[in-house]
Amino acid sequence: MEELQSTEMLDREILEDARKKAARTLKSAEDTIRAQDKEWEKRTAEGIDDLEKKYIEQKELAAEKIMARLPIDKRRTKVEKIEKMLDSAAESWYKSLSRGRILDLLAVELKKRISLCEEFSDSTEKRAFFCGLDVKEAETTLKNVNIACKLEESHADGQYPSIVIETGNVRITASIQKIVDYLLQEKREELVEALVGRDFMEAL
Repeated sequence: MEELQSTEMLDREILEDARKKAARTLKSAEDTIRAQDKEWEKRTAEGIDDLEKKYIEQKELAAEKIMARLPIDKRRTKVEKIEKMLDSAAESWYKSLSRGRILDLLAVELKKRISLCEEFSDSTEKRAFFCGLDVKEAETTLKNVNIACKLEESHADGQYPSIVIETGNVRITASIQKIVDYLLQEKREELVEALVGRDFMEAL
């Protein structure tokens, strides 16, 4: 009987010892978890702080870039506005011309270019291509510069009328587009000043 009691006491002692060890292990694990949680919270807080600092730095850098680019953007916007106004003015000028005046301008261009090309008068075979005109208008224009040649309609893209005369090795082009380009280049400052004023130009 004593032997049985001794065995039971031994079992209880073993179990008690095991519970204590388990309790210590669990407490140690809890302490480790709490320590890890605190470390994680610390790292998370530091990470958030770093992210916030980087965000603020990037925000400030972006603001600086925007502010630095703003004058350039304003200038570009003004230049684009002027270009649109010039194109619109050129189109309005063209629309105000009579068909007779358009043909006169083309004839003057042809005469000027032919006079600068010595090889042209030596050529016997000539062909003319017209765009933005009807056959009669093209014939009238060529007649005004004393040229008789075969006429063909060209389907080349173009906003304004044009006539191209070709020989074996010479091509002469007269077009309203070239006149517009010349005016926009040579008289640009005068045109811009007339459209937007000198104050606007000086502000560029």
